[in-house]
Amino acid sequence: MKILIATGGTGGHIYPALALADAAVKKYENCEILFVGNADRMESKEIPAKGYRFIGLHTTGLVGGFTDKAKAIALMSKAYFQAKKIIKEFKPDIAIGFGGYVSAPVMMAAHHYKIKVMIHEQNSIVGAANKLCAKFADAIVICYEKCFEELQHKNVRLLGNPRASIALEKPFNQSYYNSLQLDPNKPLVLVVMGSLGSTSVNDAMVEALPELPKEVQILFVCGKGNYEKMAKQLNKDNIKIVEYIDQLAIMERVDLMICRAGATTAAELTAFGIPSILVPSPYVANNHQFYNANVLVEKKCAFMIEEKDLNSKTLFEKCSRILKNDKLRQEMKQNALTNGFVHASEDILALVDELVG
Repeated sequence: MKILIATGGTGGHIYPALALADAAVKKYENCEILFVGNADRMESKEIPAKGYRFIGLHTTGLVGGFTDKAKAIALMSKAYFQAKKIIKEFKPDIAIGFGGYVSAPVMMAAHHYKIKVMIHEQNSIVGAANKLCAKFADAIVICYEKCFEELQHKNVRLLGNPRASIALEKPFNQSYYNSLQLDPNKPLVLVVMGSLGSTSVNDAMVEALPELPKEVQILFVCGKGNYEKMAKQLNKDNIKIVEYIDQLAIMERVDLMICRAGATTAAELTAFGIPSILVPSPYVANNHQFYNANVLVEKKCAFMIEEKDLNSKTLFEKCSRILKNDKLRQEMKQNALTNGFVHASEDILALVDELVG
């Protein structure tokens, strides 16, 4: 099996693609995978670091004024002809696009050569590149029922995010848990807002977290460069401050998570069945984190606080409501598990078999 995967721009596109690639290598004998992405974005480092072959193209989004958009179209056109050359040489059995503008010319080129095309949409709002590619796709995989409303296509499958599969494949790491000096007999609240943290969230935590019950332990991932400030301001026995953690290694023991609402995060929350308070980033395309969070709220497995409404009062109210109500917390956990796609990778590869024959 030869699989070409196009993805790029953000971790929300890249990590699900890597998860599916890992699953494909395990499933197929003599599996060859080629990634295509942006030459100057995070995928150019992340994907080769995982041992996969990677070819970089130059693309940019259709944003800004006339000159910027004209440049973007010119780059897209050039990338299309480069992608045709890549596909002609690699001869994939299928091309899978995980979003990001770089995926559009690659999927178009694959369609030109009559290669089977699948696209994967991680968010509840369909991205611009996937909307563009939908007409060329033989199948579209989605993670939210809401996407059915936007995609008028005969072969749309609700199969989920491959990160949900990989989340459950990674075992709980007891020694790592112990190294964080956590008490297995106390409820654990995990607070994480990405590798760089969030100033607005951090400020709200300084006021809200010390008010939570003393019997609750809090692991606060404050982000790179914020440790000294946060450690000084949150000097409490039940609050542990770190810049970074191996999140999947301890998710099994997390009772409540306060976090963003990116596609990967949402997939992992539902895979592990973790009740959550979601603070969607307002700085992403199409405000898709808000819509991701809203779906989980509707499924009754999460609460949401928009960043503009985030303060010690709103955060304390939501945390207390969950932590002091065992019945509610268990209901949220079960609802999350019900909406998790723990066999996403397996089901998507079954669709690959169906398409390739």
